[in-house]
Amino acid sequence: MRKFFPLYETVTTYRKDYLRNDIVAALTVAVVALPQSMAYAIIAGVEPVYGLYAAIVLAILGSAFGNSNHLATGPTNAISLLIAGTMGMYAGQQNFYEMLFLLTFMVGAIQFIMGVLKLGKLVNYVSHSVIVGFTAGAGVIIALGQFNQLLGISLPQGHHSTIEKVMLTVEHIDQINYIAFGLGLGTILVTVILKKINKNLPGALLGLVFCAAAVMILDLGRFGIKLTGNIPSAIPPFNMISLDPGLMGQLAGGAAVIAIIGLVEAVSISKAIAAQTQQKLDSNQEFIGQGMANMGGAFLGSIAGSGSFTRSAIAYQNGGRTRLAGVLTGVAILVILLFLAPYAKFIPSAALAGVIMVVAYSMIDKNAVRKVLTSNRNDATVLAVTFAATILAPDLEYAIYSGVAISIVLFLKNTGAAGVRLLEGAGPGSFREAELSSASESPVAAIDIGGDLYFGSSMDLDEKLDRASCTGSRVMVLNMCSVSSIDITCLEIIETFIKRSSGEGRKVIISGVRPDIYRSLEKAHITGLVGKENVFMSEREIFGSLCRSMSVAEAYLKEMPAVARQTAAQVVEDLKPVAASGLNPVTGFVRMLERMLEEPFLRAEIYAVDVMLKK
Repeated sequence: MRKFFPLYETVTTYRKDYLRNDIVAALTVAVVALPQSMAYAIIAGVEPVYGLYAAIVLAILGSAFGNSNHLATGPTNAISLLIAGTMGMYAGQQNFYEMLFLLTFMVGAIQFIMGVLKLGKLVNYVSHSVIVGFTAGAGVIIALGQFNQLLGISLPQGHHSTIEKVMLTVEHIDQINYIAFGLGLGTILVTVILKKINKNLPGALLGLVFCAAAVMILDLGRFGIKLTGNIPSAIPPFNMISLDPGLMGQLAGGAAVIAIIGLVEAVSISKAIAAQTQQKLDSNQEFIGQGMANMGGAFLGSIAGSGSFTRSAIAYQNGGRTRLAGVLTGVAILVILLFLAPYAKFIPSAALAGVIMVVAYSMIDKNAVRKVLTSNRNDATVLAVTFAATILAPDLEYAIYSGVAISIVLFLKNTGAAGVRLLEGAGPGSFREAELSSASESPVAAIDIGGDLYFGSSMDLDEKLDRASCTGSRVMVLNMCSVSSIDITCLEIIETFIKRSSGEGRKVIISGVRPDIYRSLEKAHITGLVGKENVFMSEREIFGSLCRSMSVAEAYLKEMPAVARQTAAQVVEDLKPVAASGLNPVTGFVRMLERMLEEPFLRAEIYAVDVMLKK
């Protein structure tokens, strides 16, 4: 009970001194949530009241079933934009709202199932660069999409893309309503200035109140200003969801993207606040909480939502102590809706457009964009691709798909580089790294291999091992202490390297082998190829195994000349009867080489035999 329904534990362990803090936080968040929820509903392409319903229901259910004490669930800018992208083609259809609530339910069901299956770590595959690029692009198209509303220009009926809206607005620029434009611009100024004075002041709400009062007192509606219209002064209505397989198939792609992005938002915000509160988070429980909120909201007239960073930060900064603050936020919005809804009809659409533009500008996290662009080329590329796709792609989910796809491609490109470096002795028990292309010749070469060795890095591994073997060394020590995993393709590359080195008269020793890697080497018959006595297991001491391997390699070097001289003398004895029989000298020399090839160490010592023959 406590795990599935976290609010139960909060209520049973609640302290009275928390109540005042939670009430203050809830009222503050409710004041901010009112204009935001209406604005986000408009972004989603629906009436503002459905944003208010979502602000009530999602806030209560998200806090009751979620994991974070401070996450404020409700409509958000990014999710609303994705809803608009998914539902845009169905605008004007008779079953539009039936499909909208079905979409909300599907989003919640996907999130709930992912939580039950404990797939919380999947959100890590949507990188920070994708989210930053998407939100920045979303901010741009949200602002451009409200351009005509800010100017008071009515566009022809029908679904228009953001670019088409801007072009149509420019074509009808002579129809600008200067009073509507003044109200919208005034709302922007009030919101920005009050935020500069005190960031806790509800600038957006006060701007809307000021504009609504001006419309009421001065009867500005007679000048053709578009108003919000009547908002039902009632509790969220119950709607039965129709689980039509055909409609579910049409909405499946958009629902999946909304569900995943919603979870990324919620978990990211929860982690950001938990870093300051030291709360231990369970991502899977947060998945369940978000799923329950959206599934429940679908039956009560809500659009899909997620965690809001702005409202969550306000809840934390204003003293919120427990998840009860989120529940009280939903209750506070419901009370305001019941008693003040009749006055909301006087809010000008231009004023709401001004609020939305401020929200859109705040979506572009300039510090995050700057950090991503200056961190590394791959992250900058992911951000740029996602940003461009968000603005230009016909459907917003393609922006997420493209961002994730380019992230995976660049990741695979990076992992395709094998970690291979040469180590040179820098004193007893210590080594320094050397470039493969500029390493000095040495009788013993220590080659350090690291990382995940899989088929994608096999080509690079082969090339780098080939370059490392060009140092003229007689003994090659492969240090594998940093190898975390290895597949059959890379095992074959190492086997080929060992055989090639042996054919060239080099000895190969393997050091720093972990037990699991040793089993892989043994199954691939590599331990038998080099000799089990030449495979050294990893040790706790840094480079301990490598130092032992180098000592064995030096011992091999000392043995080589003696063996070479002994065998060379034997070859000379073998050539004496060949010479006496009158065989062709070339044939005799070939037989000499055949004898030499019986000893692997001697292939690198042909020069010693040549000296003996000359004597």
